[in-house]
Amino acid sequence: MTYRAPVKDIAFALKVVGFDAVAEAHGGVDQDLTDAVIEGAGQLAEGVLAPLNRVGDQVGARMENGRAIAPPGFKDAYRQFAQGGWTGLIADEAWGGQALPKALSLAVFETFHSANMGFSLCPTLSEGAMEALSAHGSEELKTLYLPKIVSGEWPATMNLTEPQAGTDLGLVRTQATPDGEGGYRLTGEKIFITWGDHDLSDNIVHLVLARLPDAPAGVKGISLFVAPAVKANGERNALRAGSLEHKLGIHASPTCVMLFEGAQAQLVGQLGQGLAHMFTMMNAARLNVGMQGVGIAERAYQRALAYARDRRQSRSVWTGEAPAPIFDHPDIRRRLMLTKAKIEAARMICLGCAVAADLGHRGDAAAALRAEMLTPIAKAWSTELGVEAASEGVQIHGGMGFIEETGAAQHYRDARIAPIYEGTNAIQALDLAGRKLGMADGAGMKALCAEIAGGLARFDPALHEALRSGVAALETATAWMIERRGTADGMAGAWPYLMLAGDVVGGWMLARAAAADPERLGLARLYADYVLAAAPARLAAVRSGAGLLETWRG
Repeated sequence: MTYRAPVKDIAFALKVVGFDAVAEAHGGVDQDLTDAVIEGAGQLAEGVLAPLNRVGDQVGARMENGRAIAPPGFKDAYRQFAQGGWTGLIADEAWGGQALPKALSLAVFETFHSANMGFSLCPTLSEGAMEALSAHGSEELKTLYLPKIVSGEWPATMNLTEPQAGTDLGLVRTQATPDGEGGYRLTGEKIFITWGDHDLSDNIVHLVLARLPDAPAGVKGISLFVAPAVKANGERNALRAGSLEHKLGIHASPTCVMLFEGAQAQLVGQLGQGLAHMFTMMNAARLNVGMQGVGIAERAYQRALAYARDRRQSRSVWTGEAPAPIFDHPDIRRRLMLTKAKIEAARMICLGCAVAADLGHRGDAAAALRAEMLTPIAKAWSTELGVEAASEGVQIHGGMGFIEETGAAQHYRDARIAPIYEGTNAIQALDLAGRKLGMADGAGMKALCAEIAGGLARFDPALHEALRSGVAALETATAWMIERRGTADGMAGAWPYLMLAGDVVGGWMLARAAAADPERLGLARLYADYVLAAAPARLAAVRSGAGLLETWRG
């Protein structure tokens, strides 16, 4: 099955979520440029990245003579990617970037994630590193690293996790010892480091969380450092990949155990502020991972749809044809149509978040708050969809979906990591229910609900009741969660609360899409019947509390 980048759907989604306002504020970003960027990305995804997806899965990354080696074809593909300027879409022109809006970059990265998720992780991390260094690095560090990262010559990584420190980064033990010359020496072990070592480039820039010997315990003692794999004098730094993780999916991506053995490094930002500095990169990564969920869902959907149109079995209840394409069986068509609706909803949630972030960066405080609220929803709701869509794809293939040769199983295996990394989806829920609802007494979510409720008249009447009921459930749940923020009941309700918010915002996005294009009304109505109709049940789960959990002992 050949991947086709959904360039028209992506361009349409950008319009629905208000990208025109970003383009106008940005200057120089007109419709012709937007279309050209999306279409160019689609061509690269279809022609270069997608053909390598299967070999990346089957052959995978490997260790050879102490170095990680990417799958066949990946080095040349990365060269084309970098030479095309795709790494530096959002970077400042001063560093060789194109200074395009985040929303446009996120839109085109959907096609890269769809075409080859294992490959796309490498430039995704570089984009996050650019944001972190731009925000917190000294002019010296910016001058040294940003031009190389932006050009794609030196891809970047993010080194957080250690064997004993996953979600709780306050437990990080990697040590940074002053070297007496204004720099530091890093010693420690990091695990699960995506593209931590490879042969795509001559150098790799590592952003690393570590603590000084006399630093206080916990997160206040963590600082952020930058360490290149190859030093300025051409010598290799004292860091290396100790091994590669053996993973369920994304086999093309070398996920490394990284060993820092007195590696030379420099401080990024302020001592003790490492976690705050790293979260600049982490927040960018979370939104990108949300779009990974959209991308893998789209790829799995395309494969399942093609199979359903080709596979013939039994009689069509509509045409009487026998044997008929299984696409003509109501359950198969329902699965595909609902998946399509959810993909469009998730795409617009992610792009809507990026549009809000772009406007927020230009001084719109309400938009900045909207981006804060939508980020955990975009990451968690969209990556849950990625797994669901890939699972539906296997199911639609039937027994053939369980066979590796059809390719459906790879999407399922690849999709499963996205709800886990860059902060598990449970962490996203706690972030939404805790820190984000704690901002101005939940003003961001209240404003979002008010906007949805106040705009129902512009939508098709068939959607009114479902949206009205959905937003009412979200408003009630929001008030309940604000009252219980930080309590066991609030934490227990965080996950169903996030999913309820995603369901309602997704339904709102689909209603907006149907208002712009009536041909999409069917998708919005099916979503309303199957997803928004369940909002009262989500509300009940939110309010169920933690009492039953407290006494249960397994």
